[in-house]
Amino acid sequence: QVQLVESGGGLVQAGGSLRLSCAASRSLESINAMGWYRQAPGKERELVAAITSGGSSNYADSVKGRSTISRDNAKNTVYLQMNSLKPEDTAVYYCNAARRVGVNTYINWGQGTQVTVSS
Repeated sequence: QVQLVESGGGLVQAGGSLRLSCAASRSLESINAMGWYRQAPGKERELVAAITSGGSSNYADSVKGRSTISRDNAKNTVYLQMNSLKPEDTAVYYCNAARRVGVNTYINWGQGTQVTVSS
């Protein structure tokens, strides 16, 4: 089990930046992959960015070039730096942790943090 606590959301004008943080209750090195997802009203939850324990990352096309996911193993924290924000980035952003234990994969979610981008 991994407890995840997100922070850093808020209200920002279009073109601005935010850095989201996700603090995990255990070492990131014990977690195979961590990701940021978002869910806008009336839409399905979608992957924004993910990073593996080995440091490989991938991004949704909608945020590629504007966002960077990173991890600080010493702080058990994953970050999502978002720049050039657009109104369509408005959503609740959730942190996700995936751990493989044997043949099983365990998924944990944070409570979410609201990001609102005004035009």
